[in-house]
Amino acid sequence: MSHDLARENRQLREQLKQLIANAQENQQILQRHQSLDLQLISADNFLALVDTLFKSFPATAGLDIVTLALLDPLYDIRRILVQLEVNLSTMPQLLFVEDEAEFGDLADKLSKPVLGSYSEEAFGPMFPEPITPPASVAVVPLLRHQRLIGALNLGSKDDARFKPDMSTDFMEHMASIVAICVENVINNERLKHIGLTDPLTGVNNRRYIERRLLEEIGRSRRQETPLSCMYMDIDHFKQINDRIGHQAGDEVLRGVAGRIKAELRLSDSLGRFGGEEFVVLLPDTECADAINVGERIRQSVAEQPLVLLNGEKLDVTISVGVAALVEPLEGETSETAAQHLIARADHALYEAKARGRNRVVAGT
Repeated sequence: MSHDLARENRQLREQLKQLIANAQENQQILQRHQSLDLQLISADNFLALVDTLFKSFPATAGLDIVTLALLDPLYDIRRILVQLEVNLSTMPQLLFVEDEAEFGDLADKLSKPVLGSYSEEAFGPMFPEPITPPASVAVVPLLRHQRLIGALNLGSKDDARFKPDMSTDFMEHMASIVAICVENVINNERLKHIGLTDPLTGVNNRRYIERRLLEEIGRSRRQETPLSCMYMDIDHFKQINDRIGHQAGDEVLRGVAGRIKAELRLSDSLGRFGGEEFVVLLPDTECADAINVGERIRQSVAEQPLVLLNGEKLDVTISVGVAALVEPLEGETSETAAQHLIARADHALYEAKARGRNRVVAGT
């Protein structure tokens, strides 16, 4: 009898030990998830948020891959991120969707999480190449005010990790936090973007160009790469304003800015420097190549009339001055080099106007 009691006592102690171990493990899991929640909530910019989602979240939740798909029908988010120098090409887990139809077979199911074994047809759009397809997945909708803004996509190599009948309470809790955080950081980035953007033309403002120029000069000096600058001015702009009014003049500014932008790379920076003047920074570009870009822009503006909102067609031309960064003088700072580069491009612009306008001139 005593032997049976001793055995039963040992079993109870083992069970208690296991219960304590389980409780401690669950407490640790809870603490890790609470810490993750705090990381997400405290992310004050887009890069910090996606870094938490793509690195900390998989480690905390035991996932092999996490991707984030955001609805961006008008390219607003992508344009802002590129403007703020976020390199989207380094984040294959970050996806942008222009229309809900791009979610494929999932489009009609994203009122709640969709779980199951991976199939290319159903889940391929959420785990595109070069991402290795997982064995099982959970696609969790991100909803704000009953509106779909994207999807958080969880992947595991374990085929049994995500089953269609499993509880999704935790996933929905996580998705609600992520949705709020995504909306917050995008709004924060929009505010930064607005502070560096000319409200009339939608291109960068002078403050942004001056800041970016210092960065590019520093990079050019460190990496020994070329840097060129173009200073542009709309010819006879005062006459346009005086003849057809300031509203039409605003339309001309927007139209010219759009044509300039269409000839540039994503790595180039276009800014309205004041009035009818624009400045373009061309990293990794020799002066001869910058002249070619300036000529393309000049032709783009001159060869096709601008069509105003009232239907009037207006012939517009621009003059362009080009300058390249030169070897630094002894003790020259980036600030001084920036002033000299802009001044040389401005002087070349003056020469272009003196020679009859509607031309590109390179400074010495």
